[in-house]
Amino acid sequence: MRMEELVALCKRRGFLFQSSEIYGGLNGFWDYGPLGVLLKRNVKDAWWNDMIARHNELLQLPGAPSKFSMVGLDCSIIMHPQVWKCSGHYDLFHDFMIDCRESKKRYRFDHIKGRWVTGLKHGENGAPAERVRVFVTTIETENELEALEEAALKFFGLRKKDADKLEWEDDEILGIDSFPNNDFSQVVGPDAKHVGTLTEPREFNLMFKTTVGALGGEEDAAFLRPETAQGIFVNFKNVVDSVQARVPFGVGQIGKSFRNEITPRNFTFRSREFEQMEIEFFCHPSESADWYRYWRDRRFQWYVDMGLAGERLRMREHEQAELAHYSVGTADIEYAFPFLPEGEFGELEGVAHRGDFDLRSHAEGKLVREGDQLVLEKDANGAPKWRGSGKDMSFYDDLRKERFIPHVIEPSSGADRATLAFLCESYKVDKAPTSEEGKEEDRVYLKLHPRIAPIKAAILPLVKKDGMPEVAAEIYGELKKKMPVQYNEKGAVGRRYRRQDEIGTPFCVTVDGQTLQDGTVTLRDRDTLEQTRVKKDELLVEIQQRIGE
Repeated sequence: MRMEELVALCKRRGFLFQSSEIYGGLNGFWDYGPLGVLLKRNVKDAWWNDMIARHNELLQLPGAPSKFSMVGLDCSIIMHPQVWKCSGHYDLFHDFMIDCRESKKRYRFDHIKGRWVTGLKHGENGAPAERVRVFVTTIETENELEALEEAALKFFGLRKKDADKLEWEDDEILGIDSFPNNDFSQVVGPDAKHVGTLTEPREFNLMFKTTVGALGGEEDAAFLRPETAQGIFVNFKNVVDSVQARVPFGVGQIGKSFRNEITPRNFTFRSREFEQMEIEFFCHPSESADWYRYWRDRRFQWYVDMGLAGERLRMREHEQAELAHYSVGTADIEYAFPFLPEGEFGELEGVAHRGDFDLRSHAEGKLVREGDQLVLEKDANGAPKWRGSGKDMSFYDDLRKERFIPHVIEPSSGADRATLAFLCESYKVDKAPTSEEGKEEDRVYLKLHPRIAPIKAAILPLVKKDGMPEVAAEIYGELKKKMPVQYNEKGAVGRRYRRQDEIGTPFCVTVDGQTLQDGTVTLRDRDTLEQTRVKKDELLVEIQQRIGE
């Protein structure tokens, strides 16, 4: 599948639109259309139901070290600025950006990739040609080798047919972060025609800054949250006291987060406004390693159960050098998105063992690692750089007769990335006869898991006469009370099937002449194309059973 095909389908069928498109769009922001909002809501509902709502705290689940409870929160997007100072985001939440003096474009430093190439460069203003060795670059893309060849041809003033005149040193694609001392004198920027146009990389804080109140001074500055997790941490004592929560327990939250990405790209994979589905699971320090393994494996299995399976899905443990300064261990659940180069994976979800870093930070102040210890960061005068709340973030376990600061396991998923992964995985193309002449054309369909499909069933009268529309409308009205369904009577029924296939509808219900005789309808399966007769009075139960509700 080419990513362009899926993007076109998403716009044509109403899954996703560019935000503010009539004004040229706003990079990094996306609007979910009528079908997209249903799909994303179903993804979030499946996550919430499987992780929070349907959890039974009276049973010990398979693989879990013990029984545990789950509750939910919905925290505000703007919080006290001190939250982000003590969490480390104010000082550390940044990427390195780099500018091009020629193209006037800005890039994320670690996203620029390239190769060494030598060719004959014709001089400007009549200067003689000479052999030149340069490092041509592009931004991470699905076909990096092709993009680099185009960049080299452009630099040397060659046509596609002259590609054999380029002398590549090897097939290895390197990042410009490998250049010593940031010496870019031989680097051709991704959109440049000359070498040496890239600036020194510099830090760029990713938090969106805003102002609270009418005065608008610096003391009124606040930030849109870059993650939902901190709202859970600062409410830890409120949750414990209000619901009498006992460790181990988890708090789940679904909500918007904002990151001022330098170069948002790859459709909804990297955007500036996105939605997270996060759990902060609080447990005893001695059991945290077991809980980390439990949540890592359970979250991976959730994606498998929802339709992501095979070699395109993997779980990768972080190496020591990759770990955040507070992390004891982290595993990424990754998916091979089609816009990534062959063999590369993009993060779907991170499951992190955060230790007691977050609760201690909000109690004491900003923590940094010294050796094997987390210690309070001090300023030049020896005072705490950012002071914590001073509140007691410990938990007293009356069964253990012990007071401790719980450790935290954090499964953090992106609702937008998960939705995008399900769309990519479900996009299928089959050959199927569609005309009376027996000609074949591609059947494009989304093989979405029935639980997350935006429309569960389509109600289709075979023809617009003989009482069929009336019966179909009656069936539509009954099903509509229980699930999202569509009614469609326009065009040939085969074309209507195709339309529903393309938006991922798992079942089509056809009302025909036999329906008027014996009260049965045809139930068509999207994936197998199998058609069975079902009594219309039993239709709702049949579809619910097939969906798994």
